[in-house]
Amino acid sequence: MNAGTIPAKYARLAPEREAVVDATTGRRVTFGELERRVRRLGDGLRRRLGLVPGDRVAILSKNSVEFLETYFAAGRRGLVAQPLNWRLGAEELARILENGAPRALVYAHELESVASELRRRVEIEHWLGYGGGERAYEGLIESAGEADSPVEADDGDPFFILYTGGTTGESKGALHTHGSATMGMLNQTVAERIVPQDVYLLTGQMFHIPVLLAMNYLAHGCPVVLMNFAPRLALEIIERERVSAFLGITTMLNWMMAEPGFDRFDLSSLRNVQYGGGPMPPSVVRAALEAFPCELIQGYGQTEGATMTFLSQEDHRSALAGVHPERLRSCGREGFVTEVRLAASDGSTIPRDGTTTGEILVRSPANMREYWRKPELTAETIRDGWMWTGDIATWDADGYVYIVDRAKDMIISGGENVYSAQVEAAIHKHPAVLETAVIGVPDDEWGEAVKAVVVLKPGCAASEAEIIEAARQHLASYQKPRSVDFVEALPKAPTGKVLKRELRAPYWKGRDREV
Repeated sequence: MNAGTIPAKYARLAPEREAVVDATTGRRVTFGELERRVRRLGDGLRRRLGLVPGDRVAILSKNSVEFLETYFAAGRRGLVAQPLNWRLGAEELARILENGAPRALVYAHELESVASELRRRVEIEHWLGYGGGERAYEGLIESAGEADSPVEADDGDPFFILYTGGTTGESKGALHTHGSATMGMLNQTVAERIVPQDVYLLTGQMFHIPVLLAMNYLAHGCPVVLMNFAPRLALEIIERERVSAFLGITTMLNWMMAEPGFDRFDLSSLRNVQYGGGPMPPSVVRAALEAFPCELIQGYGQTEGATMTFLSQEDHRSALAGVHPERLRSCGREGFVTEVRLAASDGSTIPRDGTTTGEILVRSPANMREYWRKPELTAETIRDGWMWTGDIATWDADGYVYIVDRAKDMIISGGENVYSAQVEAAIHKHPAVLETAVIGVPDDEWGEAVKAVVVLKPGCAASEAEIIEAARQHLASYQKPRSVDFVEALPKAPTGKVLKRELRAPYWKGRDREV
């Protein structure tokens, strides 16, 4: 299937049905209009600009209708979308562009200053600005025809390159194909149980893997509302647009629930909220189950593998009822098209005993094909068809996976392994804690000492001693934090994952540990 043809189906079946609502601009686009613009843009890229199958089209934009159009138009005509993280500096963006080597770059007027800086750093044939006084993008659409000539795409043909959030270092380009995108959407369809009446709110950025969730709802003929996340705005949009489903990473849900007047918003339209982006402490899961009037589902995934495991709606209900409550600490079981196993460093499968730790391995048609132009890293990550995720976990007799840490985030203190996720879950039991990240810092006696970095809820207070005592009640002595820093916000990647390397860096400067 050519994933770029997704708008075509409901342009035939229901051309006047609303397809996309851009909450930032107020623009509303029907399936018929979306299809016409995708056809014209694809024709312009191929016939007017002379791009050929396999050429990359970079996108520098916040969430917008144009961003989505470019994805579909590129895929339909055999081109490869290369979305860019607009939060990155020009230096890193230039490195990404040099890696992808696009022939065209679509950019939003509000990011024109970044685009201008990139013009001085990299050579790209075609610059297509939109919005404000920029006319190149719209001019290309207006000058093109509506003749539709979608490329026959095999499952292995490239569709887009997503650059990792960079939680462990330099960004890498995960190449997804038409097949991996389609299979990722199938995994989500089964897990989310999508119905034709759904209205989906895209809270994540389209330069990351959540874009597949938006595409999937469009494939089912469901309207998609685009936004650039702010907690109060998200609540207002859910109420106004009668949103039924969205993905909220842990941080987003925390901030939404902490928003003053949360209880006054009408969220009754919600049917399903998926959460992910990192382990969510059980106390926060319970708070979300009580706060949002709908089902919850957890999805564990990566840029490289879309969503790989799910903790189902029934799992959440059962846990609240006292049946396997420990599963609120789990990221669930393998998805519909996914195989998961936990392995030791030599590749041998570890027992399902709930205590032995191993790295999560995933085999799935939804996995990326490769890291773009990084064959050695690809070979290291994908071995015998299994993708090594870098996440450390245990699993139980029923196949539920419990993530304990990233391999590089594990703390070794006095010869004991300390998993930061366990410490963070204990700290979250303090009622004043909004967010926390636990890191290892140098210690002359123990090698590494456990440090907690804490963000408090608005209007709340807590001392270092209170946080340490709250953790001590639920942990072994060697696991509790020895120090606590209070900050206004944690540094995060676009995926919402905390950038622990940035928290560690000041402490490990000039030392041997890999930050």
